Amino acid sequence: MITLEECRKCDQSDSLASKKALFNLPEGVIYLDGNSLGAQPKSVVPRMQTVLSQEWATGLVKSWNDANWVTLPLTVGQKIAPLIGAVPESVIATDSTSLNVFKCVAAACALNKGRRKILSEPGNFPTDLYMLDGLEAFMQGDLEVVIKPREELLDAIDEETACVLLTHVHYISAEMWDMKAMTAAAHEKGALMVWDLSHSTGAVPLSLDDCEVDFALGCGYKYLNGGPGAPAFAYINKRHLGSVKQPLSGWFSHKRPFDFVDDFEGAPDIRVMQVGTPVVSAMALLDEALSLWEDVDLKTLREKSLDLTDLFSRLMDDQLTGYGFTAVTPRNRSTRGSHITYRHPDGYAIIQALIDRGVIGDFRAPDHLRFGVTPLYVGYEDIYQAVMILKDIMSTQSYKQDKYTVKNAVT
Repeated sequence: MITLEECRKCDQSDSLASKKALFNLPEGVIYLDGNSLGAQPKSVVPRMQTVLSQEWATGLVKSWNDANWVTLPLTVGQKIAPLIGAVPESVIATDSTSLNVFKCVAAACALNKGRRKILSEPGNFPTDLYMLDGLEAFMQGDLEVVIKPREELLDAIDEETACVLLTHVHYISAEMWDMKAMTAAAHEKGALMVWDLSHSTGAVPLSLDDCEVDFALGCGYKYLNGGPGAPAFAYINKRHLGSVKQPLSGWFSHKRPFDFVDDFEGAPDIRVMQVGTPVVSAMALLDEALSLWEDVDLKTLREKSLDLTDLFSRLMDDQLTGYGFTAVTPRNRSTRGSHITYRHPDGYAIIQALIDRGVIGDFRAPDHLRFGVTPLYVGYEDIYQAVMILKDIMSTQSYKQDKYTVKNAVT
């Protein structure tokens, strides 16, 4: 049986433990939902005060130049690049994940002319599938979305497949694709590869350039801690830069937006993935949050993440066998991301009871309890205490109170 003392010893020897002090976390709360919304870095508060009280209040419109507002999307992209294994000029912070799905897939299809199929899997994150549906409907028969189970995907790639869109770490199960192998399989059949990295970036080391990925996109408000609704990012492999066309040709994707000409000429670089004016306040928060990563070793981060999810699984085995939980996340360390998921018929009520006790996870329909393990601010004792609180909730059946069954708008 794993003891509290053992977990405390692990915390004492943890080289990342000091990072927790850089975040604003409520006293008495164990935050296991960084895979949905990252905790607030302390440094973003003074950064926002600077944006509001100096750059905007006194700099006014001059700050587009003087405070480098206009280049923030590129600056932020350059900070994200090393986290995803990309050269700086291939990444830009822009828009939302949903918009970037649409732009990246549409651009991939435009590059791969003569092919009309877009391939993905059922159970992909809903916004990815919804955007594919919208693109298919908009193209009125020129493109076809094909959805195949994971075990059938490789065989489904054929000479008509323009691109494959997959989420690297599954948002429910945390099961992780072999990016290099899947990308190579798509390329072997002449298809381009688009990866959604929303549950990967800042959680697992990535090597987009080495894997020869064509397009990728990801989220700024999960493991990157950019704040609610933070800008997303887009990646284009450098071999495609200059050839990419995406359909949302707003003025910031123009080669020279401040020439104010009528005819559109797309930027020959990663700026082509922009649409309209960047949201400076949100972009500045993400820019500041990314400063936390300057001295983080991603291999160390990954090892701690795996150790914490292993600990969670072992504690669940030791303490909660017989309470109706079914593990969803793979036990194999090489095939999982940084969150862990269980199924339970009363999953929603259990999560609400946990939140009431200061352990914040989240629920995903129909019956999944998700616990995000963010190594920058989650420790070994946190995991131990969370599982002990869960055991108490189950043994006392306190989750059966009526107040825990009332569904909130956001779960």
